[in-house]
Amino acid sequence: MTTQNSSASFVTRALALDCAALSDALDRSGIAGQCYQIKACDPKFRMAGHAYTVLYRPAAHGEEGHVGDFIDDVEPGSVIVIDNRGHDHMTTWGNILTEMAHQRKMAGTVIDGINRDVALCSELNYPIYSRGSWMRTGKGRIQLAGLQVPVQIGGVTVYPGDLLRGDADGVVVIPKALQEQVLGFAEEITRKENTVRAAIRSGMRMDEARRQNHYHALQSPDYQKIAG
Repeated sequence: MTTQNSSASFVTRALALDCAALSDALDRSGIAGQCYQIKACDPKFRMAGHAYTVLYRPAAHGEEGHVGDFIDDVEPGSVIVIDNRGHDHMTTWGNILTEMAHQRKMAGTVIDGINRDVALCSELNYPIYSRGSWMRTGKGRIQLAGLQVPVQIGGVTVYPGDLLRGDADGVVVIPKALQEQVLGFAEEITRKENTVRAAIRSGMRMDEARRQNHYHALQSPDYQKIAG
């Protein structure tokens, strides 16, 4: 299997899982991959893809800042991951970037910071996850500090090529080297939770259905020992 096909397979599997199951799988793996306070601009947004990372810094006094000139070089299907250090007094993303990213078939954008022009991303169904929205531009206020470097999003370190999944609950980051493990755990957790639901619907007590499926240990690093 080629690297491209492997990457596509991981994305397809991630899209079939919700962030809650992936969060539990990250916990079982001992990985802090849940991006704190990073939320969808529209709760209908769903995305999965591998990270293309962008790091910004404040522009110095008199320095010409610029925003978004990297986008022509990003591979389609990528999640653009922008670290603006959580700053909420200027944006890093607006409608021109949204239109370009949508046209170039990016999977979505995740920002530790804020964006503007929310109406267009909702209209185009282009997924954007951030700390919030406000209209004040970053032009002249921020400067590109690095591309395809490690960044921080909601307290999580993201490396180029890591797998990101976003839904109405937020965003999780799966390290590239552990995609198979985390996705496998999440798929097992989803199967177990679906078994619990089916048992409850058939009339079983919830506490018994949970006990039979080791529900309270699903996210535990010791799950395999507990489940036998």
